[in-house]
Amino acid sequence: MVSETYQSKKVCVIGAGPSGLVAARELRKEGHRVVVLEQNHDVGGQWLYDPNVEGEDPLGRTPSLKVHSSLYTSLRLISPREIMGFTDFPFSVKKGRDMRRFPGHRELLLYLKDFCDWFGLRDLIRFNTRVAYVGMLDYYGTSTDDVVGCEDLKWVVRSVEKKTQIVMEEVFDAVIVATGHYSQPRLPSIKGMDAWKRKQMHSHIYRVPELFADEVVVVVGTSLSGQDISMELVEVARAVYLSGKSLDISEGLSKVISKHENLHLRPQIDCLQEDGKVLFVDGSWVIADTIMYCTGYSYTFPFLDTKGIVAVDDDRVGPLYEHTFPPSLAPSLSFIGIPRKIIGFPFFESQAKWIAQLLSGKRTLPSRDDMMQSIKELYHSRDVAGIPKHNTHDIAEFEYCDRYGDHIGFPHLEEWRKELCLSALRNADTDLETYRDSWDDHELLQEALQSPHFTQHGAQDFPL
Repeated sequence: MVSETYQSKKVCVIGAGPSGLVAARELRKEGHRVVVLEQNHDVGGQWLYDPNVEGEDPLGRTPSLKVHSSLYTSLRLISPREIMGFTDFPFSVKKGRDMRRFPGHRELLLYLKDFCDWFGLRDLIRFNTRVAYVGMLDYYGTSTDDVVGCEDLKWVVRSVEKKTQIVMEEVFDAVIVATGHYSQPRLPSIKGMDAWKRKQMHSHIYRVPELFADEVVVVVGTSLSGQDISMELVEVARAVYLSGKSLDISEGLSKVISKHENLHLRPQIDCLQEDGKVLFVDGSWVIADTIMYCTGYSYTFPFLDTKGIVAVDDDRVGPLYEHTFPPSLAPSLSFIGIPRKIIGFPFFESQAKWIAQLLSGKRTLPSRDDMMQSIKELYHSRDVAGIPKHNTHDIAEFEYCDRYGDHIGFPHLEEWRKELCLSALRNADTDLETYRDSWDDHELLQEALQSPHFTQHGAQDFPL
């Protein structure tokens, strides 16, 4: 719904990654006063590569992580650059930089820096500032009813400047959580895991393959990171055993395994034994030097105190209306970047626009009861479809992104953007080793490069 009243709010954005940056831009455009708190020394969030992982717990079991980024040195994008840009700032090729369609991670960091500088966002950001606590101001009640639906709800944000350890406490009208979800390792529960004496680590701290030279490595998880890291390790390790929930693998992974004598597919691990033995559920076993868990990441908000109104239950963050708004605290508290399996940047942009317009009073949310009903219907539909709770925020549906944008008249994803996304997924499925450098979607690429998305800032040079 559209409203006629306009208000300017003091808003805290937590995180200066892609979602935090676009949030800052949209908030300022809507007339709000914005402060972005970023724990690192620069923008980028997950895309700010950090090679220094020595002090990190290898399994990420400590309450707070020292390292935010999970990027490894050789990581390249899994999506073509053409689909990744924000709607009014294409991820264009720049001479002298990584000009590949599927560039290395540094190129995306440079894109985010360009975005930050183009829109003059750097002055809004306080770097090297860790958020220690976010909570409701003057919350003394014994039940959540005291704050639910409170129009003038404000938030206390306590932050720590990392170098000086100076603590600052401020009050904001609204808080946007944009901290990402690729940092906190999600680990399986395996019998004998705690007693296993050899090296165990999560891929969160994997950076280079050389450390595993001549080792026997068991890689747990056949998702994209598990596949990528296995292909890298196989060049230096004595043997790599890729362990997955299912032996039904893609044609592309099958080709890679048949090509390397020292790369083996195994089912799930049954148990680990203290002598270094790894037993698989089919009865086979191997003595391993290292187990690497490529088992994904969990949502975590250690700084956030909502008195239990918002909770994370088996990676379901809730209750959140449209994966963004806690019904009883919105719009003063919101989340950007929770959904997975989407074309991220345009979606974050639509979230940011909606939040900014709600805070200014330009738009209003449905009633709290209607939002809760929508959430219940989502949970029910997921349950009926047999989707596990920890996949609640996996979208994998272009139509949902378009419907989401309809709340604020945000443009639908262009057909070429959808088709290029699907084309890359299909190519990776059949040619895992080569899909980033060999493709057959030239006509779609030309359509993309000639679209208003790419021509809006004038002519660009693109490699064909």
